[in-house]
Amino acid sequence: MTSTRSKKLCLAQQPDADDMLSRDPFALLVGMLLDQQIPMERAFAGPVSIAQRMDGPFDPATVAHYDPDAFVEVVAGPPAVHRFPTAMAARIQTLAKHLDEEYSGNASGLWSDVKSGDDLLARLSALPGFGAQKAKIFVALLGKQLKVRPRGWREASEPYGEDGAYKSVADVIDVASLVKVRQFKQEQQLVRQRVVARPLRQTRNG
Repeated sequence: MTSTRSKKLCLAQQPDADDMLSRDPFALLVGMLLDQQIPMERAFAGPVSIAQRMDGPFDPATVAHYDPDAFVEVVAGPPAVHRFPTAMAARIQTLAKHLDEEYSGNASGLWSDVKSGDDLLARLSALPGFGAQKAKIFVALLGKQLKVRPRGWREASEPYGEDGAYKSVADVIDVASLVKVRQFKQEQQLVRQRVVARPLRQTRNG
C-alpha cells in the first residue's frame, strides 16, 4: 500500500476503517465509490470490511482478478457493505481494473505527478463510477485533508473546495463536522424536493 499521509482521516468514524483509509489510497477511492445511497460513514467503512473478508491482499490487482461471484459474496457479507452489493461489487472490480491497467496498481499515481487541478479532475472523472460531482468532491478531499494541491485545485473542486464550507466528505474531520455535513445534505435534499414539487403544483392548478 502506498501511504497518503501520517495524520489520520476520520471519515468512517471507526478506528480500524479510518486507519486503513489514512494509509491506503485504493481504500480511499473505494470508499468514495461506495458513498452513494448509504450513510457516508458506512461507505467509508466498507473497504476495511472487504479487506477482512477477502482471500489475499486488498489491492487493485488482486481485486481486479478476483472471481466475480466470490467478490459479490465478499461485498454482500453479512452484513452487506452496501445496499446494492451485486452492483457495487462489479463497480469496485471495474475501478480496480482501471487502476491496475492505467496506473500499474498504484492508486496514488492518480495524483502523485499531477500538474493542475483540471488535470486531477480529469483523471478522477475518468474513473469508473466517478461522476462529475464525485470527482470534484475527491479533488476537495485531496486538497483539504491530504494536502494534494496542484495549481487551481480549489477552482477545479468548486463548490467543495471552499474553506469553512461543510458540504461534503472533504470537510469531515470529526463527529461535529460530520453532523454539519449531514445537515447541509438534508437541506439540499429539501430544496430539490421543493423544486420538483413546484412544477407539479403548477400543472395541477393549470
